[in-house]
This record gives sequence, C-alpha cells and structure tokens, in this order.
Amino acid sequence: MQALRIVIAEDSVLLREGLAQILARAGHEVVAQVGNAPSLLAAVRRSRPDLVITDVRMPPDHSDEGLRAALRLRAEDPDLPIFVLSQYVGQAYADELLESSGIALGYLLKDRVTDVSQFTAAVEQVAAGGVVIDPEVVRRLLARKRRDDPIARLTVREMDVLTRMAEGRSNAAIARELLISEVAVSKHIGNLFGKLGLAGSSDDNRRVLAVLAYLRSPG
Repeated sequence: MQALRIVIAEDSVLLREGLAQILARAGHEVVAQVGNAPSLLAAVRRSRPDLVITDVRMPPDHSDEGLRAALRLRAEDPDLPIFVLSQYVGQAYADELLESSGIALGYLLKDRVTDVSQFTAAVEQVAAGGVVIDPEVVRRLLARKRRDDPIARLTVREMDVLTRMAEGRSNAAIARELLISEVAVSKHIGNLFGKLGLAGSSDDNRRVLAVLAYLRSPG
C-alpha cells in the first residue's frame, strides 16, 4: 500500500509519539499530531490527510470531543477515513458516527490492541475504505438496543460470525477461528443477511451494512 498521510489526535504525548513512530515504521507519514479537538479540526482542514486517528476524550472537557470532531469532519468530507482509537466507547456519539457512513471507519479499544502489525493492517484497511470495529464496541452498543431490534434475531453463532466480520476477517479466517467450514460460514452470513433485511446488493457492501445494521434500528 502506498504511504498514507495521517493526522493523530491524542492528548497523551507519549502515546501520540508512539503511534507516530509505529506508523512511520510502517512507511506512513504523520503530517500532524495534536492534543485537542479544535486543533484536530484545524490540522485536517489544513493538511487534507488520507486518514484521521482520534481518541474519544480530549481537552478541554474530556468527554466526547474526539467523536464530535470526527462527526464534524465527516459532515465536511463524507469520504474521509476516520479511525477511533480509545479506552472508551463514546455512547452519546458513537452511534451517530458509525451511522454517518458505511465506509472507511475504524473503532478499536486501546487495551485490546495487542499486535502492532494487526493495528497497522487495520489502519490501512480503513484508509482503503474498509470497516474495522472492535467486537467489544459492538457488544456495548448492542446492550443498549431493544429486544425487538433485527439484530436480536441472530443466533449466538451468527453473532460470532458478525463480530468477526466487524474485525475485517475473511470467511476463511472466520472458519479457522470458529473451527467450522467455510461453507458453514457462508451459510451463517447468508442467514444473518436475510434476518437483517440486507438483500439485492454486493456481498462486500452487505458485509459492511451487516456490521452497522443494529445502529440504524430504534434504540
């Protein structure tokens, strides 16, 4: 993949520098490092990066400034890849951000990122228009949904498959992790597409929509 131009928004200087070094070693250019939401907005508008990595909580209020800034940036440029890397699931704005577009979106929890190469691969996948969402983020948001939501119709195994789809896993990788055949994975995916009412589109697009479908249901 060609080098990406990236803006990092993170109020921890040590973590910010660490991310910049990791991305530089992967061949990417960090064009700006900022520690608050207003600086994030200014940096993106000035440098026009290929991808934004942002925390949820930043100064001055340490609430959901990062997510709110991401929403503003998405409103200005719906195609801008956004990668949220945080300790928190920003309940108030996470749904809105994830609903803002079905493409180029990542949301990982810091303490669950245990492999540098997987992290850089996830960044590159989002920059290329993919979706990578931590299953724990999905679980916490799903816990807020009513039982009559379409997502509640899924079986435990279908949810297992869906959470791995959210991580960007291929059918072959899902089959290996769940110790089932690829044929069985395809069957589960077809079933969950049907239960979520996702028909008449490409499989790639439906995979993205399946991950985000619960966010469009009444909560």
